[in-house]
Amino acid sequence: MSDNNSLIIKNGNCYIEGKLVKTDITVSDGKIKSIGKADLNNHKVYDADNKIVLPGIIDTQVHFREPGSTDAEDLESGSRAAVLGGVTSLFEMPNTNPPTANLVEFEKKLKAAKNRMHSNYAFYFGATPTNTDQLAQLKNVEGCCGVKLFAGSSTGNLLVDKEADIEKVISSSDRVVSIHSEDEDIIKLRKKFIRKGDVHSHHEWRNVECAMSSTRRVVKIAERYNKKIHVLHVTTKEEVDFLAMHKKNVTFETTPQHLTLYAPDCYDKLGTYAQMNPPLRGKEHYDRLWMAIKNNIVDVLGSDHAPHLKVNKDKEYPNSPSGMPGVQTIFPVMIDHVNNKKLTLNQLISLMCENPCRIFGIKNKGFIKEGYDADLTIVDMNKEVTIKNEMIASKCGWTPFHNYKVKGFPVGTIINGILVMSDGKILIESKGKPLSF
Repeated sequence: MSDNNSLIIKNGNCYIEGKLVKTDITVSDGKIKSIGKADLNNHKVYDADNKIVLPGIIDTQVHFREPGSTDAEDLESGSRAAVLGGVTSLFEMPNTNPPTANLVEFEKKLKAAKNRMHSNYAFYFGATPTNTDQLAQLKNVEGCCGVKLFAGSSTGNLLVDKEADIEKVISSSDRVVSIHSEDEDIIKLRKKFIRKGDVHSHHEWRNVECAMSSTRRVVKIAERYNKKIHVLHVTTKEEVDFLAMHKKNVTFETTPQHLTLYAPDCYDKLGTYAQMNPPLRGKEHYDRLWMAIKNNIVDVLGSDHAPHLKVNKDKEYPNSPSGMPGVQTIFPVMIDHVNNKKLTLNQLISLMCENPCRIFGIKNKGFIKEGYDADLTIVDMNKEVTIKNEMIASKCGWTPFHNYKVKGFPVGTIINGILVMSDGKILIESKGKPLSF
């Protein structure tokens, strides 16, 4: 036990090159040193017998509310929730107060994260109509995963809704531009469909055309300038069909909420706690999203973790804020879907490990390979858990999946070669580092 930088994961079924292989993994100085039968001398040992060892899970869309609304979440609490849910790395969003929309604020966020975040991390740089001159400077900025563009209004005040400004952002950026794709003009026009006190009207107000109009526009611009864009939280069957035909410049993601909950049932059961942007929609959209998952058309899954305190979610619609927590539940919910044969383990690893690295250029993550970073998620595929609000480490203290039963659960989270979480307990504080691209 003398070498504190060494760890052997013994007897695990390890996900290597698309197959589960029963083997050992030796970790040293934060890297995967060797794969194969290991000598146990002077090493800490994690016995992964009857467990599956996966590349570290990456959540590409979280809102940790710092600076600004730190009563609902901060970088420490959000990343604590992440590692409890088996997530080893995450991309955090810029719609804070003040927004992360200049290099000074970006540097402040990196400093705020240092030695406080339990997971590894990267931050989005927020696009505005007036900061496009800074977008070309982001290529070598440490811990920057890309540019976030809000084409439609949501939480916070970051908004780029005019076509000329959207064009300027996409054409100016050397990094992937990830887009909240709703049409602001349609959002404003359709406010007449809001029924006070009735959250069922949320997906009627922010309707299919609201999403589709924006997505058509941003894809057209990306193709015109031959730039890479990534459309976030896609919710409609129309967008799925359209994006399937435009894959050269465009990748896209959806959320586990949109693959698990649908209208009207979700609003009947959860009320304003089911309110998010873009909305949870009817079963025909849910079904088409699942078809796209099965046919490998969706590229990425992100939680869109967007916590709000209960006191605010309990306000009468539409004064209730949109958003729900998800970083702690994204992986358990999706592993349950694997056990239920809705997608394969290989597909889930593509969506949450390999594709984020491929699309955004994350270095040395996403695979179990010698020389790669030792970020690993260990899963008991037979463990049955009923998710409860009381389990949620987020400051908001609730989950839309309260009382939801899952089979398959993360039991170990290894970050930079260190066992950070074991059996639902954080073992060591704050060892996360910025991601490299």
